Amino acid sequence: MNKRRVYVAGHLGMVGRALCRQLALDADVELISAPRTELDLTDQRAVHAFFQQHRIDEVYLAAAKVGGIYANNTFPAEFIYQNMMIQSNLIHAAHLADVQKVLFLGSSCIYPKFAPQPISEKALLTGPLEPTNEAYAIAKIAGIKLCESYNRQYGRDYRSAMPTNLYGPYDNFHPKNSHVIPALIRKFYRAIQNNEPHVDIWGSGKARREFMHVDDLAAACLYLMAIPQTQYWRKLDPMCSHINLGTGTDCSIRELAELLQAISGFRGELAFDCSQPEGTPVKRLDISSLSELGWQASTSLSNGLQNVWQWAVKNGELLI
Repeated sequence: MNKRRVYVAGHLGMVGRALCRQLALDADVELISAPRTELDLTDQRAVHAFFQQHRIDEVYLAAAKVGGIYANNTFPAEFIYQNMMIQSNLIHAAHLADVQKVLFLGSSCIYPKFAPQPISEKALLTGPLEPTNEAYAIAKIAGIKLCESYNRQYGRDYRSAMPTNLYGPYDNFHPKNSHVIPALIRKFYRAIQNNEPHVDIWGSGKARREFMHVDDLAAACLYLMAIPQTQYWRKLDPMCSHINLGTGTDCSIRELAELLQAISGFRGELAFDCSQPEGTPVKRLDISSLSELGWQASTSLSNGLQNVWQWAVKNGELLI
């Protein structure tokens, strides 16, 4: 039998690596990928040529320019342009190459800043976005609508999944461009190494977030893609085609910091800087649709954080 040829766009990122790890366990899958040095995803001609060259059966679109509050707020033009180009090129090239199945991965930041909690898929486009990451969010919303449009006009099976805040091995631990969990892990590690009396944390610590380990995210993606087309779309509202991926639980940033303090063994103080932005006050996803399709996360936040701390220390990610 011929193997199913699966292309993972963004295979060297945290999400892409997790997808590849799980897809590699399937003996019937042949993984297709290309590094940035070989394929510029913002180059339309190059992307189209790549799809024509490889006989791809499925696409997991995990490629994106990502970053935390600082990066999103400082480089909005880069975030909206690069993400719009990447997803437009990949989705259109997949269609032209007659690829029937695509999974587009977005972000929970697509929802209004003050959306009712937990956030339902139907909250999309019902209010203003969080200003600090508006550019990235608009690009991801456009990706959802691209998939919807190709489904409506051409009968494609292009699915969109919106994960909550993710963390895991191969996360970005850059001091300025990282998300909250890798940023805090780095801060605790540095504070221990330098015998510092406190760890500085942006915001009041009251903001609440939902966090999902990237291995759970990858498992959810493979599960969703394995559901037959008619069964999948029977469960979703045709006017609300994306699906939330999350754990259904949240914690405050203070609680997160205290968990990492315990895991790291840091004995100093936590210093919350209320002059710094902390984004949306509360964000937790309504995962009713995901639950109805029969999937739930299995990694607790405590176990997941322990896993990432050990991985980051072992692999020297915190020495940058």
